[in-house]
Amino acid sequence: MRDHFWRADMGGVDWAAVRERYRPLVDAVGSHDELVDLLWELQGELGTSHAYVTPPGGGYESARRIGLLGADIERDEDGGWRVTRILPGESSDPHGRSPLRAPGVAVRVGDAILAVDGRPVSSAQGPGPLLAGTADKPVELRIGPAGGGPARSVVVVPLLDDMLLRYHDWVAGRRAHVHEASEGRIGYLHVPDMVATGWAQLHRDLRLEIQREALIVDVRENRGGHLSQLVVEKLGRTIIGWQVSRNGHRAESYPGDAPRGPVIAVANEFSGSDGDIVNAAIKTLGIGPVVGVRTWGGVIGIDMRYHLVDGTLVTQPRYATWLRGPGWGVENYGVDPDVEVVMTPRDHAEGRDPQLDTAVRLALEALARTPAATPPELPPL
Repeated sequence: MRDHFWRADMGGVDWAAVRERYRPLVDAVGSHDELVDLLWELQGELGTSHAYVTPPGGGYESARRIGLLGADIERDEDGGWRVTRILPGESSDPHGRSPLRAPGVAVRVGDAILAVDGRPVSSAQGPGPLLAGTADKPVELRIGPAGGGPARSVVVVPLLDDMLLRYHDWVAGRRAHVHEASEGRIGYLHVPDMVATGWAQLHRDLRLEIQREALIVDVRENRGGHLSQLVVEKLGRTIIGWQVSRNGHRAESYPGDAPRGPVIAVANEFSGSDGDIVNAAIKTLGIGPVVGVRTWGGVIGIDMRYHLVDGTLVTQPRYATWLRGPGWGVENYGVDPDVEVVMTPRDHAEGRDPQLDTAVRLALEALARTPAATPPELPPL
């Protein structure tokens, strides 16, 4: 930290004195976790984002972690455990497989899981304990059909984590909501981070969604990275021409992948790092308004080069960002939205999304003022 912090003066902190102040606590450390906590507190004295301490390993034992089926399972009134929802998966994502939707499995909502690898499912505990340590391994499930009839056996491969499936399902739900609320006029994109996964997610749906009259770009929960310049470059494109061809092929805008009309960004307190920067850039460049709440506020970046001898990662905030408008002020503050909309816990629990609804309203109002760009009529003969 002394050698790589972005300011040689350590932001006015007497770093040697801080180390000496914390040094006596080393003698009280009783575990590696406590050492990690101590290092967190030490680095936190700099008051700067991205000063991480990450122990080696995933923090779990794969032999004990429960394999997941990519589904919601609940106990019925008779004590059986039934599938109440199956996550659909995403065929365009090689990691987006849904175990119960694999070929030949054919498990349906309402089916009961009776046994796992020949062991009966406990009415009190459900199938979870029997699925411990099964991630990425073939497992036999005994299935009782929802409509009755003889039980059958199927083989599935559980997941170590079904977060990706739930993420794709969440995006599909947000997009369907925007399409319905706007009668198909507004497109929706979510950008989960500013690294390869976020770039892939942006382009997974870009060509279809950008054809609509307006575009909502959701950067809530954006975990940051380094690609905001590329995202902003696409969102800031302006259509100056069209390429048309014969036989009813749709017209292509020039430049390609350019929004036809207004762009509305949605941000929250978990839009951080490059997720902060992208919102500041959208505002400064006048691409569109930002809806939601103030972002995370951490724009002094890292490269994660250095580990301690036991493999613990320690990061040094090395690359500070100045932006036209807020200057150095995004760090430890964030980016204010143009239109503040707070999501309450009840909104989350009851499935409401007032931030997204506000973005839809603003996009429709903007379209009423300035219609979307459309291809020209063919020239006269």
